[in-house]
Amino acid sequence: KSRVMAYASSQHIPTKTPDPYVEVALKMKAEGFQAFKLNPPPVNADGDSHHRVDIEICKALRKALGDDFMLIHHGVGNYTRYEAMEVGRALDELHFRGYEDPLPSTDLEGYAELCRELKTPVIVGEFMFSLYEYGQYIRQGAADVFRFTVDNIGGIAGGMKIATLAECFGMECMPHGVGNILYQAAHLHCELAMANAPFIEVSALQGARDAQPYMKDRIRIAPDGYVDAPVKPGLGYEIDRAALDKLTRQIER
Repeated sequence: KSRVMAYASSQHIPTKTPDPYVEVALKMKAEGFQAFKLNPPPVNADGDSHHRVDIEICKALRKALGDDFMLIHHGVGNYTRYEAMEVGRALDELHFRGYEDPLPSTDLEGYAELCRELKTPVIVGEFMFSLYEYGQYIRQGAADVFRFTVDNIGGIAGGMKIATLAECFGMECMPHGVGNILYQAAHLHCELAMANAPFIEVSALQGARDAQPYMKDRIRIAPDGYVDAPVKPGLGYEIDRAALDKLTRQIER
């Protein structure tokens, strides 16, 4: 395909109230995004997952953004099974588009239970480090949607294998995408080539992770919330060689 819908992916904002997330999400909606992912406040050293704070943030986002706006929640593997189910049931009531990595990736039985009990699609894969781990999730009914990070699973070729595996079982696949420009581009090319990739992940705010002065191009959304395919050779985002030379401090041969 020639373009992919973007969702705005929040930072992990240190807060005990929904307000900072609502503020960012409303800015992203005003820029044209049709979907937003909550990456929740960071977990403190005491280990408290603050899952009820996450629920309140999810409720506030739905209220502020309206019933038709697509929302995803990323648990970052921090919940217990009980907490994951409590959050998941709240997401069902709020009609969320996805529930990503609520449990550690090793808890297949926990994921299988969530998939059986919840309506919200359960997304698994960002913290998996071999493409050969994915098959067991299908066998045990432990994922509704797959996710991958290209540098964890053998690059673009490994990512496309996971995408094809998911497609064969009628599953969507939502690759990771937050990183520098060429990192984003590698995932974008997968998404453009996949029949089952509904989204590209774009940092909120736009440009928060791509401050590389040696790049001529940036990944940005069009006014309707989509990212268009690049047209230049290779990954499609050109390196400014003169700027890179100025930044070079030493060459070792």
